[in-house]
Amino acid sequence: MSAAPVIRRPEQNNGVMLRGYPMTFLVTGEDTRHTSMFDWTIPPGFATGLHVHRVQEETFYLLDGECAWHVGDEVIHARPGTFLFIPPGVPHNITNVSESPARVLMTVSPPGHERYFEELAQLAARGAPDPNVLADLRGRYDTDQLSTLTTRS
Repeated sequence: MSAAPVIRRPEQNNGVMLRGYPMTFLVTGEDTRHTSMFDWTIPPGFATGLHVHRVQEETFYLLDGECAWHVGDEVIHARPGTFLFIPPGVPHNITNVSESPARVLMTVSPPGHERYFEELAQLAARGAPDPNVLADLRGRYDTDQLSTLTTRS
């Protein structure tokens, strides 16, 4: 971890491509002991699949687009300006329900989830990941998969 401040300019794109859309790593475990932060562009029709974290807590702030979050027993139809905090142990799923990309600011605490996204990007670059391989990946990163990730072609 660095003790220096982190400044990212708009032209700096540290991160990965997921399904052809960028996920910019704004702050990672290399920068802080407390949280990771991402600027995530979610493809149209993409759904994370229902999952739960044992330790991690997440926040989401929708900047652009339209998403549906399943959080516990509730469905939130989110538009820009919607904020969600999801503590550990709460099943959730994020779906871009529109025909356009959606964009969210996302934090994951504690940090380190960027390594999950790096491995996921490598899997996704080869096509739709095998559900068992994806479940194994998620299991290694504090995520119990309850239903599979989906996306429209």
